[in-house]
Amino acid sequence: MSAEMDAPGQEPVSEAPVHRRRPRYRGKNPRRFEEKYKELNAERYPDEVAKVLASGKTPAGQHVPILVHEVIECLRPRPGDRVVDCTLGYGGHSRALWQAVQPGGHLLALDADPVEIERTQARLRAAGMGADSFNTRRMNFAGLARAVAEQGWADGADVIFADLGLSSMQIDNPARGFTFKQDGPLDMRMNPQRGVSAAQLLATLSEAHLAALLVDNADELHAKAIAAHLWREQQRQPLTTTRQLAECVKAALPARCKAEEADGAVRRVFQALRIAVNEEFGALDTLLRALPACLRPGGRVAFLTFHSGEDRRVKKAFQEGAYAGIYSAVAREVVRASPEEQRANPRSAPAKLRWAVRAE
Repeated sequence: MSAEMDAPGQEPVSEAPVHRRRPRYRGKNPRRFEEKYKELNAERYPDEVAKVLASGKTPAGQHVPILVHEVIECLRPRPGDRVVDCTLGYGGHSRALWQAVQPGGHLLALDADPVEIERTQARLRAAGMGADSFNTRRMNFAGLARAVAEQGWADGADVIFADLGLSSMQIDNPARGFTFKQDGPLDMRMNPQRGVSAAQLLATLSEAHLAALLVDNADELHAKAIAAHLWREQQRQPLTTTRQLAECVKAALPARCKAEEADGAVRRVFQALRIAVNEEFGALDTLLRALPACLRPGGRVAFLTFHSGEDRRVKKAFQEGAYAGIYSAVAREVVRASPEEQRANPRSAPAKLRWAVRAE
């Protein structure tokens, strides 16, 4: 009998745990999201995160809030105010709004993403935002009226804010399917637990419907050619990964298109599909209709938009509300990120900020 075997009647001897080294990434500057472990551990490696920020990039797993100072200027939150952040994300705007209404104020933050909302809430709790003045609800902002009512704010909130941009945590993580820089499943759902993925949606769209979607959701100039090529490829082999989709879009473009133009077309196609998958325009229209009843008299609202489809809806709703006497003032011009902010955070370049004031 081997000496290593247990003696009869004795408990089996458990093996000592084997120490496994952390997987090492290739090279000094890793490209894969999963290998950027220093950026993903901001508390442990603050110097590395600072270097990434100083280079004008967003650290993996983080989001740099846009136009924070301008948002606060437009919304004018005061101590004691009730605030709703309809899009919690990484929590940058929420934190600034919460600080502005202390002491005595309360912030309610909404987010449909079950992955990120728990992480952000834990991080903000650790930063001192207690349950007595800050709470979250996992829901789409289309449910704003219900969230405000269930909060007990029968006459509404003093401040409402919505950042309609996609969070960097979602864009950068290939597992979520929002990016074509790295291969991943063609998903794009804000809430991975609900609805159909982008791959499933593509499998059901006709060529004409897809072309219309690319125009309506992204103003894509090559919509017909891209839709025709994607539809033919889809009949031959279902598109299930982000890289497959990106390569098909590029193959559909005229040969004269430069690499930068091709990347722009791919971004617009991804945008159009993401909007459709998450029914973003329908949710935004519902939110805009619900706003007046959710704002106290004299209350202020602001939106950050990132493409023309969103901005048109917000602008029209504010203008119609002003004409009807619902809003006493609306932004005459959009507020944009300064050249300095755009250099420090290129993702701020397309942002447009609009605001309105509820009539007394």
